[in-house]
Amino acid sequence: MALSRVYLLRVALWGSAITSGPFVSRRLQLGCSGLVLGAPRSSKLHLSPKADVKSMISYVVTKTKVINEKYHRFLDRNFPRFYVLYTIFTKGLRMLWADAKKARRIKANMLKHNIKFHQLSYREMEHLRQFRRDVIKCLFLGIISIPPFANYLVFLLMYLFPRQLLIRHFWTPKQQADFLDIYHAVRKQSHPEILTCLERTIPVISDAGLRWHLTELCSKAQRGTQPAVNDILVLRECFSDHPLGMNHLQALQLKVLSQAMLLTPHLPPFLLRSRLKNHTTVIHQLDKALAKLGIGELTSQEVKSACYLRGLNSTHIAEDRCRTWLGEWLQISCSLKEAELSLLLHNVVLFSTNYIGTRH
Repeated sequence: MALSRVYLLRVALWGSAITSGPFVSRRLQLGCSGLVLGAPRSSKLHLSPKADVKSMISYVVTKTKVINEKYHRFLDRNFPRFYVLYTIFTKGLRMLWADAKKARRIKANMLKHNIKFHQLSYREMEHLRQFRRDVIKCLFLGIISIPPFANYLVFLLMYLFPRQLLIRHFWTPKQQADFLDIYHAVRKQSHPEILTCLERTIPVISDAGLRWHLTELCSKAQRGTQPAVNDILVLRECFSDHPLGMNHLQALQLKVLSQAMLLTPHLPPFLLRSRLKNHTTVIHQLDKALAKLGIGELTSQEVKSACYLRGLNSTHIAEDRCRTWLGEWLQISCSLKEAELSLLLHNVVLFSTNYIGTRH
């Protein structure tokens, strides 16, 4: 009797499974396979090892940021002066790293498309020029820190002589203004000697008209009068060959012109001449690129930096006056040929020494 009841129950269950459609039959098949192959897997999701690593890295980064913020608050509260130096140093490292990555991208693009330096845009050319100077200054620090335990002495020297050993990224805003004034005072010391050298060459010039124009130009500079663009361009022939051409400058002229360009004057004359040629050529190429870009596209800081590079102490001059001066400089520079770059070199003195706001 009991066996018949079990048999009827099984028949009833089998019939309901058949009449309930394919969904139930699929469940029965899965159930049977589960009985054969083992228990069904849990529905709970598991992350892959790669996702676990990413989540761990995100956790570590988050915790590091929290600890770093606490450390900054601790320094700011207990050691405020040291915190200022620490902030400037870390910010300078980030800026230098960003400059290095940008310079690397520019170099890679030059190699990929076979582009020369003078074919770059103005901002790319200026970035490479400034980054090269920064790297040279940093290399000196790297060399003197090679001996054992010398790095402790280097940190002390960096603190005591920031202008001589550190680049602009590691200067405070006040230091930047003060150091630019100091550098301009150094190159300003060479201006009287450069004008004296020009006066000494006047009798050597064969053309009487050029002698008169150069005499007038030197007189204006000594009287404190700013020369006009035409006053300088009329002397192009004078500076293309003997006695004021780049290849005909005397050793004393090379030394004082190097000082005016903030280049070391303590080198043999042939090295001074080569450096002055390269430096003046780069400025000439920058001027052409800037004329193509337009001064109106430059920011205030870019305008002041461009003026300072060309001999004008722009730290205390209004932006509109800097733009006016830079526009007149471009008129002169873009009118010169490669053989006349000695005039552009002397123009650093002739066109900047008496500009409004820079007279002493």
